[in-house]
Amino acid sequence: MLLLTLPALLWALSFHEFCHGLAAKFVGDPTAERSGRLSLNPLAHFDLVGTLMLLFVGFGWAKPVPINMRYFKHPKRDLIIVSLAGVAGNILTAVLTVLFFKYFGESWYKLTGMSGIIILRQMVNINMGLAAFNLIPIPPLDGSRVLEAFLPYKYMPYYYWLEQRGTIILLILLLTGFIDVLFYPIMKLLWSILPG
Repeated sequence: MLLLTLPALLWALSFHEFCHGLAAKFVGDPTAERSGRLSLNPLAHFDLVGTLMLLFVGFGWAKPVPINMRYFKHPKRDLIIVSLAGVAGNILTAVLTVLFFKYFGESWYKLTGMSGIIILRQMVNINMGLAAFNLIPIPPLDGSRVLEAFLPYKYMPYYYWLEQRGTIILLILLLTGFIDVLFYPIMKLLWSILPG
């Protein structure tokens, strides 16, 4: 099962980070490209601890793509575009996988057997899970960057306080199970947009 999950996992993490880098380049920031991170090669985005956590704990991460907001012509808009690009990439992957299964599932099954079906199922599950998890508005997740872009200036000190402690807060929420209160409503909403 671990081997059948690995292709979906590597794709989900790599494409997520690639989409961040591509979106950053689109809005004028060449940092990801210059650092060799505008790539679909999993090794370019590989984080050992993050990958192992995703495999065995159910949440994890890749090495974040570097961005430099000084290149952004419209900082708030561009930050939202770059932040949501990874999530959009994961959702797009899940949608295309479902459509592939819908139209070519029988042929795929004849060609690959049950192993091929498991790979497709994991491609959908992992990409949707990664998208939903990243939309949680707690730093360092992508949802927090969207929150930052919309937050009025007077509340920014609270955001910076949260940013400094976000990883610890996230771990506490994960260990206590309270993360589910944030995760499952987002996951349910994302699943509702999948075709079929």
